[in-house]
Amino acid sequence: MRQHTLLRVCTRMLVPLILIFALYVQFHGDYGPGGGFQAGVIFAAGIVLYALVFGVEAARRAVPATWLRILSAGGVLLFAGTGVVSMLAGHNFLDYDALAGDPVAGQHIGIILVEFGVGMTVTGVILSFFYVFAGRGRRD
Repeated sequence: MRQHTLLRVCTRMLVPLILIFALYVQFHGDYGPGGGFQAGVIFAAGIVLYALVFGVEAARRAVPATWLRILSAGGVLLFAGTGVVSMLAGHNFLDYDALAGDPVAGQHIGIILVEFGVGMTVTGVILSFFYVFAGRGRRD
């Protein structure tokens, strides 16, 4: 791909915009369409585009597999931890009312935390699968 200068320049311009759009979808998800799953897929697609143009090894240097394991596990922990905090406050699992004094604020906080956890996990898992398939099973 080294001879495709236009493709490389366009990718360098598009990838940051794709990642910013993923963050928009992530944090707009509690107000409208979107959320953690969609944002995770968009974020992973941006990194996959980078890998397709600049090579899988360049993508592995930018986003190492160790980060992906931490991201995947951290997302699950954030999701589950939100539910556990609700239970420790004497409510049901994922009853967001327990997260703040005002039920509306608790719902807002809970949705943001859960959706962020889902986005982290989806990004980590999709990129992990991509690295395995694109790298033919090689490990870091």
